[in-house]
Amino acid sequence: MTPGARVAAAIAVLDQIQDGAAAEQALTGWARNSRFAGSKDRAAVRDHVFDVLRAKRSLGDGTGRSLMQRLAVREGWDLDALFSGEGHAPEPLSLAERAASETPLDLSDAARCDLPDWLWPLWNAGLGDQAVTAALVQQGRAEVFLRVNGRKGTAAQAVQALADEGVGTVVHPKIAGCLRVTENPRRVKTTRAYLTGAVELQDAASQEAVQNTPVPEGARILDYCAGGGGKALAFADMYQAQVFAHDVAPQRLNDVPVRAARAGVDIVTLETAQLAHQPAFDVIFCDAPCSGSGTWRRTPDAKWRLTEDRLAALMQTQAEVLDSASQLVADGGILVYATCSVLPQENGKAVAEFCARSPAWGVLQQSQRFPDANGDGFFSCILMRKDNNLEL
Repeated sequence: MTPGARVAAAIAVLDQIQDGAAAEQALTGWARNSRFAGSKDRAAVRDHVFDVLRAKRSLGDGTGRSLMQRLAVREGWDLDALFSGEGHAPEPLSLAERAASETPLDLSDAARCDLPDWLWPLWNAGLGDQAVTAALVQQGRAEVFLRVNGRKGTAAQAVQALADEGVGTVVHPKIAGCLRVTENPRRVKTTRAYLTGAVELQDAASQEAVQNTPVPEGARILDYCAGGGGKALAFADMYQAQVFAHDVAPQRLNDVPVRAARAGVDIVTLETAQLAHQPAFDVIFCDAPCSGSGTWRRTPDAKWRLTEDRLAALMQTQAEVLDSASQLVADGGILVYATCSVLPQENGKAVAEFCARSPAWGVLQQSQRFPDANGDGFFSCILMRKDNNLEL
């Protein structure tokens, strides 16, 4: 595909998304109907679509054609070359389109920060002096991070092994065993280091939360909202412990046994009905369902699909997760509540309301990081029963 043809494909996908299709659904449908498109073409179209979705309000929030025009202007691309009408490229720009795409927009604060109008007051009030920075940073692409499996080698060995296959990485400045990919991130999954479990894809913030969780030797650890099992894998790698993975939707755990075998660790998957028959757990890590507002660089369409009702429903789910998981913690054990959100309503407020409902519990420590070059936005809070810790 020519660059112009890729832009035309992105326009078609964006128009489907504007009509209500989910981004992944629209991209998958286009790929299935475009067998001629190679892997580089599919990656380029995907990049165009996601670059627009990260910043579609500050790009004008118009049709796919209008959005791609403004993206081209923002990136300094040759408009005449891309909108040539030749082959499968979009038709040339009219004089009115050219003038419109090159005229600066008069943007509200919410539009400049690429947030829905209803969310901006909550975002601004909740994040304070971080509000604008945390929003604007998500107009760009997220970095790709890897977790080095300490059972299979050192960070230095992983860096060299990846470099031998053309994937450049550097060691994270603060998180042990974490690598930032600097070259060829899409090649990671084909490398021997990945296929043999020497490295796993995992954001730096998530790795840091696992490392900051105190785990006694031989502990029983439950990854309560495990999803694909990334944190369960990290716990199994980092600690001498029994690790269990649970998710309310058990099909999400289907890949966990394969990933665990690749990593050389043991993880037991549990369905919800089995939890009541298990001995209590020393550590329960709840990465609760949330808005994902700290990860919108990776899933930008989630930002536009979030509504006030959806946020309220998520907050109810978070309360239910805390209430249910807390019943499974052993005496002297800890409960970790985490989200990949930066909204206080899902984080500090959720914890405060839980402690009000369950006064036996108190906070040991909590942290909130915002998205930046070193990782996603992430909240983590360690809770313990007050009668188990005199400092609470």
